Amino acid sequence: MHSMIRRAGLMVAILGAMTRLAVAQEATETVVVTGSRAADYGAPHIAMTKRADHVITTVTVTCDTRDLSQRREELKATLRNMIGSAAGTKTISLGLGQGIIGDLSEGNFDQIIVPDNRADTSKAYVVIKTRVSASDTLNDATGRIKAFIRETPKVGRTEILANDEWDLTIVGPEQYRDQLIGAIVADAKHTAELFGAGYTVAIDGLEHRVSWYQRGPLDLALFIPYELKITPAH
Repeated sequence: MHSMIRRAGLMVAILGAMTRLAVAQEATETVVVTGSRAADYGAPHIAMTKRADHVITTVTVTCDTRDLSQRREELKATLRNMIGSAAGTKTISLGLGQGIIGDLSEGNFDQIIVPDNRADTSKAYVVIKTRVSASDTLNDATGRIKAFIRETPKVGRTEILANDEWDLTIVGPEQYRDQLIGAIVADAKHTAELFGAGYTVAIDGLEHRVSWYQRGPLDLALFIPYELKITPAH
């Protein structure tokens, strides 16, 4: 049985070497947390609790100035004000996208400003993020975003339209893979010892990516969807 565990440990080492480059590349990706990632698998009992990195919401920056050129300039000016206001805080940052959040910059203004459904109106979608601290409540985090929207100067007929939908993010979830695999291997060794010498242990599924589910208003449970199998030794 001990040789079986050693082989499992060797498999873990090989998997770790294969994924190290990918983990390094993904270490700074800001990933939006949704229930879909956890729903793909049944969550095993080995998981680690981690505070979310951000609370986020997507706002619509809209303008209905009749002249198209002036309308776009007013939108761009308000977007610049948003960037400047965020830079003046310690916790607010801005982004773009849905699954993986990119950075908002003046260089992508022309790409994100699009016609609205209403005539003579243009809009842009912007993600507002606030960094979560250990002492934060959900109300603390959402309150910072609401204050940012309220206090950012709007140019011309531009508005920043908020909604009541809030999501969490985690930065580089794959960076926690080694820690999770270590806990899984330790649990497998302990389980094998409980069963005794007449049984072998095998771990399947460690090739899966790190998944998650929401454990509290600002807390996540990270896990790898593995299976631990105990069978009689032959």
